Amino acid sequence: MIVVGLTGSIAMGKSTVASMFAEFGVPAFNADDAVREFYAGEGAQSIEAAFPGVMVDGKIDRERLGARVLGDMTALGRLEGLVHPWVANARRRFVERATAEGRRMAIVDVPLLVETGGDADVDVVVVVSAPEGVQRARALARQGMTEAKLEAVLARQASDADKRRRAHFVIDTRGSRSLTRAVVAQFMRAGAALPGGRRRNA
Repeated sequence: MIVVGLTGSIAMGKSTVASMFAEFGVPAFNADDAVREFYAGEGAQSIEAAFPGVMVDGKIDRERLGARVLGDMTALGRLEGLVHPWVANARRRFVERATAEGRRMAIVDVPLLVETGGDADVDVVVVVSAPEGVQRARALARQGMTEAKLEAVLARQASDADKRRRAHFVIDTRGSRSLTRAVVAQFMRAGAALPGGRRRNA
């Protein structure tokens, strides 16, 4: 099986591309969904213990938690020390299930794939990208996003240029949705011929 690591910086269109892979029937693991599951389940108490006051009705309030770690690299590192191992284990279980099901390809959708070294655990790295101006416009159009929040997010992500250098395949989303879908289809055709199974710690 070919494990594709799908990544990209904020507001590059990664969620859109992930949905297109789903339309082609490729199973996908979404790291953001896994984090939400962690915050609502077994991780809530440990995060509340580390950051008192961020749990509401048994779940972690992401706005409160975000305010606690924004711009504080020590606090962010403490949070990531709790979250990243759990997400990595969930991702590994997903890959194991997809392999057992005999899937030809599976997607692991991880925003910080490069930053956390996860690119070493996949067969192919696909980076979703767009020009900086397009990225910033998309990001700032999001509800609750501010220049300060955007800069804080960008500060903890590898640059788009670095991600592109480390990619096996780049999907540029500056164009129309139909054009992006055509590029995804192109990757699917090319990916069908790739050998898989080289790395299995994804």
